[in-house]
Amino acid sequence: MTTPQGVLALVSDQGLRDDVERVAAAAGIRVVHATEPSSRKVWTAALAVLLDTNSARRCAELALPRREHVILVQRAEPLDEDWRTAISVGATHLMALPRQDGDLVAALSEATEACSDDDRRGFTAAVIGGRGGAGASTLAAALAVCAGDGLLVDADPWGGGVDLLLGAERVGGLRWPELTLGAGRVSWDALRDALPRHGAVSVLAAGRGGTEITAAAVSAVTEAGVRGGVTVVCDVPRRSTPAAEAALDAADIVVLVTTADVRACASAAAMAAWLTGTNPNVGVVVRGPAPGGLRAAEVAAGVGLPLLAAMRPQPGLAAALEQGGLRIGRRSPLAVTAGRVLEVLGRHRAAVPA
Repeated sequence: MTTPQGVLALVSDQGLRDDVERVAAAAGIRVVHATEPSSRKVWTAALAVLLDTNSARRCAELALPRREHVILVQRAEPLDEDWRTAISVGATHLMALPRQDGDLVAALSEATEACSDDDRRGFTAAVIGGRGGAGASTLAAALAVCAGDGLLVDADPWGGGVDLLLGAERVGGLRWPELTLGAGRVSWDALRDALPRHGAVSVLAAGRGGTEITAAAVSAVTEAGVRGGVTVVCDVPRRSTPAAEAALDAADIVVLVTTADVRACASAAAMAAWLTGTNPNVGVVVRGPAPGGLRAAEVAAGVGLPLLAAMRPQPGLAAALEQGGLRIGRRSPLAVTAGRVLEVLGRHRAAVPA
């Protein structure tokens, strides 16, 4: 479920739902009704979120990311307990309908005006390997570099640090263990200034000690980059962790990287159910060579996912990574593959705007 240019309403009382519909119609805004958000992305993507008291309590228990334009609506005049509930879910307003119909129209209009900045919102991609050594981290780094203005987020605390891939391990700036995130939104300008830079790419790398990364931190960093208009690429570990789930859930597209051999195909197919259950927008990149002659289309069919790109082997890649970090030529297999994935990502966002 998506809510492009619409309001997400989690309201159970039919009379209150009718009030919400009437006010939204007056503001010229579409309403999508649900019992609860189907994902964190649905929660954050809506123009505004309208909650009744019971829904607000459920959403607070789910620890959904803090966002603007969350409004608690009810029929009765608010009591102290209602205000505490509003604060727990991060609601910016508590309104009694129909008495405050005009206030709700104004709040929804304000949300609409704020949404006018969405044209500069960035994209988000999560990259994960179908098996160990498939090259997912390398492709994630290539996507961030080829995006022009990117944020490369390391969601794998056991991967050794994506800064090593880029040769940026000695560049000053914060890594996950030094990054302290408070409640609420993160300023993209402040985050960008605090992180190491490799050309046009900001890099948030794991430390060398395997420090755990929280889901809330991944969500806050990802959303900051998207609001800042950059392409956010998350390198996701091959296991279900809170950070991995948050990165997958926030992604506009999930890229599953596999090699062109039978065992890798079986491993990627086993992961596909988990990935599509978290985010339906999953595609596969097949990396050569193919020792048994498997074609990329055959691998994708075996995995059960659409083929995003078939990547030829990149000569000298292993040596380059050992001698100063990733360098991507304009016509290199990595650059061509990254360009195809970014093109698909752009088409997807154009079809389903945030």
